[in-house]
Amino acid sequence: MIGKKNIVFGFLYLVITASLGPYMITTSASDIEAAYVSKQTPVGRVQDLKINDFEEDLEPLNAEQIAKANTDAILSMNNIINLQTPHGNMRSTHAHGNLEAVLNILAGLALCFIAVARIFKQIISWCFIAGAILHSGMLYIGIVFGQSWAFTLLNVGPWLVLAGLLLAGIAAFMGFKGEIVRDN
Repeated sequence: MIGKKNIVFGFLYLVITASLGPYMITTSASDIEAAYVSKQTPVGRVQDLKINDFEEDLEPLNAEQIAKANTDAILSMNNIINLQTPHGNMRSTHAHGNLEAVLNILAGLALCFIAVARIFKQIISWCFIAGAILHSGMLYIGIVFGQSWAFTLLNVGPWLVLAGLLLAGIAAFMGFKGEIVRDN
């Protein structure tokens, strides 16, 4: 059964990709929350200054004092952005990995019901596996583990998944049987 490797790969890959969720929560969520809390003081001060015509304690502030207050507020907001960017990248990796794992499971199941040439089914099967590894797998290696070389292979994966989807559609059109077929 050619689709079996996709089903096995899909479930195992889903375990790996799904585990990124708890990893993200334990490693970065508290830092982002702390940055939001620490942002309130400098941003709130600038908001109060604006409301009070840039006076504090009934004394007008000079340009340097206003600039320093603005700088504190901007840097506190920038700290949030700096913390969220890697977290957002990990969320994207998590979502793509889960999707590609499920696609492999579904492709494997579909291949069990399609009667076309064995080589055609093998090509479809390997397109999905290689596509997942070269897309979300390279995102994992690049983003989670910080290996920048992985990004050089990143663009190949989505094209392989799309090729797998196209070929699976053609194969289903040519030989979908509605019952499990035996690969010869």
